Amino acid sequence: MLTHLTIKNYALIKHLELSPAGGLNVITGETGAGKSILLGALGLLLGNRADSKTLWDENEKCIAEGIFEIGKYGLEKLFAAENLDYDTQAVLRREIAPTGKSRAFVNDTPVTLDVMRKIGSRLMDIHSQHETLELGSKQFQLELIDSYAGNADLKLKYSESWKDYQKANAAFQLLQAESLQLKKESDFIKFQLEELTRANLQEGELEMLEEELKIAEHTEEIKSNLNAALQQLSQSDFSISTALITVRNQLQVIASYSATYQALLQRLESARIELNDIASELEQTEEKVEFDPNRTEEIKDRISIIYQLQQKHQAKAVTQLIALRDSLQQQADKTSNLNTLLQEASARVKEAEQKLNQDAAALSRSRQKTFTLLSKQLVKLLKELGIPDAALSVEHNSTTPTAHGTDAIELLFSANKGVAPKPLAQVASGGEFSRVMFSIKYVMAERTALPTLVLDEIDTGVSGEIAIQLGNRMKEMAARHQVIAISHLPQIAAKAETHLFVYKETKGPRTVTAIRSLAPEEHVTEIAKMIGGSAPSSLALQNARELIGA
Repeated sequence: MLTHLTIKNYALIKHLELSPAGGLNVITGETGAGKSILLGALGLLLGNRADSKTLWDENEKCIAEGIFEIGKYGLEKLFAAENLDYDTQAVLRREIAPTGKSRAFVNDTPVTLDVMRKIGSRLMDIHSQHETLELGSKQFQLELIDSYAGNADLKLKYSESWKDYQKANAAFQLLQAESLQLKKESDFIKFQLEELTRANLQEGELEMLEEELKIAEHTEEIKSNLNAALQQLSQSDFSISTALITVRNQLQVIASYSATYQALLQRLESARIELNDIASELEQTEEKVEFDPNRTEEIKDRISIIYQLQQKHQAKAVTQLIALRDSLQQQADKTSNLNTLLQEASARVKEAEQKLNQDAAALSRSRQKTFTLLSKQLVKLLKELGIPDAALSVEHNSTTPTAHGTDAIELLFSANKGVAPKPLAQVASGGEFSRVMFSIKYVMAERTALPTLVLDEIDTGVSGEIAIQLGNRMKEMAARHQVIAISHLPQIAAKAETHLFVYKETKGPRTVTAIRSLAPEEHVTEIAKMIGGSAPSSLALQNARELIGA
């Protein structure tokens, strides 16, 4: 439960601290004093969006911090899953900088808003006027049924089956579309593939052919120059090799006189050996160079084929043509195996659909089991809350599977005898809506271990004896949960274990919202003011004491 709340620099709040009791806390105050601002601050601890425009002082950051006792609520696994240190006391803090940047912390560890929502939703349930309006929504009603039935595990299981079905069906639909396209293109693909396969392309082939063609087209020039080089190097009487032998002999005569001469001789000998090796290779190369007109034509034809394929397929290299050939082969294989692939994909869809229907049926059965029991509990409460002829039932229709199952749910309500129940949104007045919403909160509180319930004017449209009954039920809820109720009714305030009064005060040039816990006599006086105005009479004070005593 919430043991301490600190709010700084938020809306009309400069600095506010309060420590709610473990039972029923009622917050009252004049209209516009800022009661709902407290809800906004609490909403920050649930991960709601923040805006720098809400800052009281635009130059300072806003802080909302709640300290919660959580030892009884089995949250150890949740904290472990989010890599957070667990303690029986949890501190949730939200900071909004003047720039609008928001930061969230759990036990001083920075967390994402998603993590804060997960943890905050296990600590507080905040009812707002917007939620009352949502009560007419079929989706809201379905979520209510699931919460009442405890369907979290069944919903998760169905959700996974729904994702698997959607994935399998999407893959099947894509394959079908691809199949139609491939069948249209199959002849063209086959023609292109045959052409590229027939070409028998090899990586690096074009470069080798182009080099071989250059040699073939310049055979005479190459042989002439190779012969000339051989003559100069080794085959003439005055060749370089002959000259080097002469130089070697001259150096051998003086080599023994100095290490320098010996080194020069060795270098010369190395050069001579290398030149002899070059001459040998030149001779072998020259012998291989022969003019072959047939081979030259073959090379030209082959290069022409490759150039044509490159131009046709807009390829800059043979490797791209090879990649295209392999891709066409894959498409051709896929086309030939299309029926098998479609059958396999269809089988996966049927298997996923069967699993989806099984999980949908299990979820639907669990939902339908709650209809009668929930209706009876709500009707009983509504009668106690001043709608003696209340009738409420759950209309159920089966639908094709959706992300939420195969159930269409609608709450049907009638407040008057002899009037057939109709959709809640069509027939309930504001006060009836409030009582239905409160009855739902009351019933759900019995089924959950949620520590703190926050109720924002859930008593709208209620007065008199009905308000007393509403207050009694809140008191009962507060025996199992911490309840924080914002109210304008003295009958509700009279039931408070702690009465928190919100008011405005002027400090310097600014108006701020403040809150304080009322002492017993202040509690009586404030309830009397709610009954009889700002200057309550002795009768109003007596009525206030009677309400509290009751």
